[in-house]
Amino acid sequence: MKFTRRLALLAPAALAAARILPAQAQATFPSQTVRIIVPYSPGGASDIAARLIAEKLTPLWKQSVVVENRTGANGIVGSDAVAKAAPDGTTLGFVSVNHAVNAALYTTPFDTLKDFSVLSIIYSVPLVLVAAPDFAANSVQDLAKMVKAKPGDVTFANTGGAVHLAAEMFAHQVGAAMTNVPYRGSTAAHPDLIGRRVDVMFDTLPAVLGHIQGGKLKALATTAAQRLPILPELPTVAESGFPGFEASTWGAIIGPAGLPGPVAQKIATDAAAQLKEESVKERMAALGATPVGSTPEEAQNFVRAELTKWQQVVTQAGIQKQ
Repeated sequence: MKFTRRLALLAPAALAAARILPAQAQATFPSQTVRIIVPYSPGGASDIAARLIAEKLTPLWKQSVVVENRTGANGIVGSDAVAKAAPDGTTLGFVSVNHAVNAALYTTPFDTLKDFSVLSIIYSVPLVLVAAPDFAANSVQDLAKMVKAKPGDVTFANTGGAVHLAAEMFAHQVGAAMTNVPYRGSTAAHPDLIGRRVDVMFDTLPAVLGHIQGGKLKALATTAAQRLPILPELPTVAESGFPGFEASTWGAIIGPAGLPGPVAQKIATDAAAQLKEESVKERMAALGATPVGSTPEEAQNFVRAELTKWQQVVTQAGIQKQ
């Protein structure tokens, strides 16, 4: 991950709230139970990672750290609860790339930059471009030629979020359209992908790795910045003729805007420290995730860059904000 210089993004009202928080409260954080709101259903990567971090922070902080799933509107409902919470660190959130994608696709009840403190990027998961073994294209360049030759003929499976927008970004860089075929999730899309009822898909590494290793799908490239250790022969999209192409899903700890600096730093530092434990590394690896553990400054700048990137993709694809 590349992070740029720090940007001051906290709203004035939130800063005022932070100033009235007693210094003693900052020094003794946390002094009560901490709640982490996961705005997605149980069992997903964000939920599993949030529970793993909560499990490790509970004995460290000597306070209960509990996870609450608050779903709805692709994560907007739970995120809104975090935005409206008191800026004291007792209510946090654990969001995915949808946090940035939602800002590009939907009108939200909050400002994704100004109404949150992004505390740490916890993990990153790359996407992989896959197709059926007998699909005509065997490389990114092959696929690009097919798309250019017959715009609209090549179909891609869309399950929302970065999976959808990565395909739109690729089509824009190729300079010709692909046809979007929506699915509710990977489990619904994969049989059609394997059966050649849809041509290609950008999906998360954990979702497709078993199919790749089992020969049911072939991988054309990864959207990561570098090649993946688990698939070292697989090129990146960027090195396949599309410099700068990068897309991933990720997980981040957030809080409401105006969190006092010492509290924000403690949460980020303590969470990042857990990522160095072997048991945590193993659990992350099982999710296909690469631990990150960034500072609040780096995290805020990363999310800002993600917002800019996905907004540009949505605009280029002509997708109307809902």
